[in-house]
Amino acid sequence: MKRKLIAAIGVAGMMVGIAACGGSGKGGDSAGGDAKELTVWLTVDAQNNWPDLVKAADDALVAKHPGVRIKHEYYGWPDKNAKLDAVLATDKAPDVVEMGNTEMLGYMVKGAFAEVDPKKFDQSDQWLDGLKESVTYEGKTYGVPYYAGGRVATWRKDVAAEAGVKTPPKTYAELTAALDRIEAKRGGKFSPWYQPSPDWYAAMSFVYDAGGSIAKQDGDRWKANLSSPESLKGLNEYKKVLDSYMKADKTKDESDRPVVFGQGNAAMIFAAAWEGATAADPKNDKVGKLKDNLESFVMPGPSGKNMPVFLGGSDLAVPVKSQAQELAAEWINAFTGAKGQKGLLAKGNLPNNKTDLAPLKSDPKTAVPATAAESSWFVPMAPGWGQVEKAQTLKTMLQEIGTGKKSVAAAAKDADAAIDKVINTK
Repeated sequence: MKRKLIAAIGVAGMMVGIAACGGSGKGGDSAGGDAKELTVWLTVDAQNNWPDLVKAADDALVAKHPGVRIKHEYYGWPDKNAKLDAVLATDKAPDVVEMGNTEMLGYMVKGAFAEVDPKKFDQSDQWLDGLKESVTYEGKTYGVPYYAGGRVATWRKDVAAEAGVKTPPKTYAELTAALDRIEAKRGGKFSPWYQPSPDWYAAMSFVYDAGGSIAKQDGDRWKANLSSPESLKGLNEYKKVLDSYMKADKTKDESDRPVVFGQGNAAMIFAAAWEGATAADPKNDKVGKLKDNLESFVMPGPSGKNMPVFLGGSDLAVPVKSQAQELAAEWINAFTGAKGQKGLLAKGNLPNNKTDLAPLKSDPKTAVPATAAESSWFVPMAPGWGQVEKAQTLKTMLQEIGTGKKSVAAAAKDADAAIDKVINTK
């Protein structure tokens, strides 16, 4: 996946009373089953990379509903939500809208999207766990997973070979042993593992691998869980990584990680699958022929299992104000269903379901990201999660841990207190 997911969920005050608004059906039934037009909002990824798949879904819907008109609008990730927030306050809402999976929660909490029946969508019983969680709120489904992207480890084969390591590690012990050898060979300011401290997507993988979590649900309430023994075990292991292998500035975040990796002062990153390719882009490659020396592998976890990774991706939702909700659901299924997934796979994406994911593990081109995506975690689906993320509570905690400003236990305790103040607030 060649873009970053926008994780800003804060939509408080976006709409007033939107939950009470439903579709009226353009000249037809209340669900819009006989509507004559459909407006679909997608990001520029679809426009630039798979317009043929969009057309195929359009053709399938028109074949079933002759005369229906389909209008498409495309937006970049940075400006999509501002436009959506504005239009949802009017009566001119689109009928289908693409959302980054971490963007869904704030809109579901506010009642912005219509409930959908999973049974009406192909392979819904096999949706990837991380994507299924992202469209589910209080036991109801408010969207359909579109496609996925996970995180992998990527290192330089030339640096590993220089330290006497010829094959990628299969276990965490093999990984740390290889990194220790690289450290002994290179030393100085060279980072065997370039891991920005505030990168909570990576840090929480250690927490979930150890059996911990960001927060736990008890009935209809959520409580922060970073101070649990399991979570602390994961955070302490993350601290060891930072202390042992991260030689660069521990206050910087991961936003320019591909650029830094391309500069040649690190051997490995644990990041979104597209970041290695971005580092090897000629404009970022200061090493020379970096592309030929990069190798990706499934990140092993200290638990002995594959590291659970944050599963990013996109979902498709139907705004509650849509006047063509039934038609919108049919278009979504044509686009994301069995045929659509085959098309998305051919374009280099990971599928939204476990059935289509399985054969990718035997293809050398897709084996690593496909295998990594099998074990995943997702953010707490709590009403106040958007406030937690907006306050950068996890980033603050991790920066304090990475720089030594606070002990792991103290930083986790303070983060728990901050999370508990807002996580149950709508």
